[in-house]
Amino acid sequence: MADGNRLFPAPRLILAALVAGVLAGAVAVYVSESGSGNNAPAQATAGDGKDDAVCAAKADRAKKVAAAATGQVAALLPADPPQSLKSLAFNDPDGKPMTLADHAGKTLLLNLWATWCAPCRAEMPALDALQKEKGSDAFQVVAVNVDTGDDVKPKKFLGDIGIETLGYYRDSTMGLFNDVKKRGLALGLPVTMLIDGDGCLIAHMNGPAEWSSPDAKRLVEAALGSSD
Repeated sequence: MADGNRLFPAPRLILAALVAGVLAGAVAVYVSESGSGNNAPAQATAGDGKDDAVCAAKADRAKKVAAAATGQVAALLPADPPQSLKSLAFNDPDGKPMTLADHAGKTLLLNLWATWCAPCRAEMPALDALQKEKGSDAFQVVAVNVDTGDDVKPKKFLGDIGIETLGYYRDSTMGLFNDVKKRGLALGLPVTMLIDGDGCLIAHMNGPAEWSSPDAKRLVEAALGSSD
């Protein structure tokens, strides 16, 4: 059972979350004016009817997994209802376009981050550690950088802090963030989504978390254990 002092985020992430609250408003204003990107606005909330129906049937699973989100990851909410995120699009580590459908069969922790987002920067080493320990053929942390412009600044940041295991996924158009925002899942950055092997959103969180904590690892194990 988690210690009492793990019922709340670490002080550095509490401070980061306060910054996130300020930045969230700025991000929302910025992206609301950005209609461009790799996902057309008309497609952002439409989804595929058949896929959404399959995902909606997983409401009980979503509640079960979210119930395992305690302590450092207690802010994670069950998808209500679960929806298909197969169409979410960004670039892979080789710079080629891809969608979440390309990760079919694997449970994902999808995280959107930017270098100008202080809470994002604070949790990046923990996401890297989670991928290092729990990454497998069944689970992967997919951290997508959404800085606009070129790759110089985000790549330098990752190099400076010693990120070793996270793949460099990227969307410089704000299209991905806009898509997630239109679905009602993003208030600002960071935003994190737990997605099952069928591309269904199971749970989501706005704000930072200690992703390398025992609480986060138990969450991943619960998600994998309920994937049958």
